[in-house]
Amino acid sequence: MSQAFLKSVDVRNEALRIAGERVCRDQVIEVTYPYTGQVIATVPKATLDDVRRAYRIARDYKPTLTRYERYKILMRAGEIIASRLDELSRTITLESGLCRKDSLYEVGRASDVLLFAANQALVDDGQVFSCDLTNHGKSRKVYTMREPLLGVITAITPFNHPLNQVIHKVAPSVATNNRMVLKPSEKTPLAAFMLADILYEAGLPPPMLSVVTGDPREIADEMLTHPDVDLVTFTGGVAIGKYIAGKSVYKRQILELGGNDPIIVMEDADIEEAATLAVSGSYKNSGQRCTAIKRMLVHETVADRFVELLVEKTRALKYGDPMDPAMDMGTVIDEAAAMQFESVVNDAIANGAKLLCGNVRHGALYSPTVLDRVDPAMTVAKHETFGPVSPVTRFRDIEEAIRISNGTAYGLSSSVCTNRLDYITRFVRELQVGSVNVREVPGYRLELTPFGGIKDSGLGYKEGVLEAMKSFTNGKTYSLPW
Repeated sequence: MSQAFLKSVDVRNEALRIAGERVCRDQVIEVTYPYTGQVIATVPKATLDDVRRAYRIARDYKPTLTRYERYKILMRAGEIIASRLDELSRTITLESGLCRKDSLYEVGRASDVLLFAANQALVDDGQVFSCDLTNHGKSRKVYTMREPLLGVITAITPFNHPLNQVIHKVAPSVATNNRMVLKPSEKTPLAAFMLADILYEAGLPPPMLSVVTGDPREIADEMLTHPDVDLVTFTGGVAIGKYIAGKSVYKRQILELGGNDPIIVMEDADIEEAATLAVSGSYKNSGQRCTAIKRMLVHETVADRFVELLVEKTRALKYGDPMDPAMDMGTVIDEAAAMQFESVVNDAIANGAKLLCGNVRHGALYSPTVLDRVDPAMTVAKHETFGPVSPVTRFRDIEEAIRISNGTAYGLSSSVCTNRLDYITRFVRELQVGSVNVREVPGYRLELTPFGGIKDSGLGYKEGVLEAMKSFTNGKTYSLPW
């Protein structure tokens, strides 16, 4: 990790991007490298005046980009990202503590988002209805079209995917000719600034995207209630999501609020495959994903073998210095988060769970951890543990598996390991989740496909490029004689 690279990050990110301008402020927020605690960059602490200025600029600008122009901007941005792959990956690792394997993967996913958004920008989203279908009909046709929102989109993103969470909101906004004011997490703002600069370089008119950083306690309410905001899109925790729902009254809301996703391993499953999926789903991105495997529900007849393989594969993972390309896992976001995981694991052990490996903490570095004999009522399983912890719960039959799976407040996604069609059919029908992935991790999806949850995981509205583009537009209907 070169000091020159750290200095270059700091220099490039000492300004808000409001309509493409660098707006420096005396007050700053320090961005630290979780592995060492070193300050790697400073970003401005936006004032209410900064935020209001961003919305004023966005409101006063009327986008006129053609579909082809939007396509070209998004495709060009993808080319720039590909050319700066290593730089973006290093920045993500420095601000989040994610290992290089994870940050490189994230940059690749961002390119996919831009590709899908670019192509969808070219798709005609209208429909045609003939009206002479009944004896009450007329010789007319009804047409539909979709238009950008009249107002501005507020986007608020979390720390766990510093680039991909942002680009899943920004790319559909660009593709639909909208204007957005984005607040990335104050813990991981650097990738968002870099993305904004890349889009400006690719030809995006700056008023279509402003990035503001600041203390959410000072600026968030303005971003939720500003009269020029039409829609709020938020990814983050349940408590904040419910606050947003109550605060931003009569504004459209897209809330993605986390999950407590299970992997369910039936007695007929390929146990080697199931254990491999469990490790990947639990520890990738340091377990800091809404769709990470947070609970492992295993049929009692195969549980001993599954746990044996799970421990073996967990111990084989390399974790440590996030900049070391050999590492499979880096840190979690900060020491406070690591301490919280340590606490809930210790509580589970005190209440009868068996620690099989892990539960070792050094600062923000927390080891991959396996617990067996976990009661579903324990905090580590009942609530979302947003880190690299694998709690195993044993069940007797499919009825119990479904009951345990549905027994939390969340309903985002799930993984099912079985080859029996009758089991698969029941899981798809009866699991209270937004997605069911058979013989795959809960987080599997294309960047284009619908994604989202129910219950405390969200309001049922979907994200993903296609659904976001629908949400970011107004439908208009018109008819003509025919």
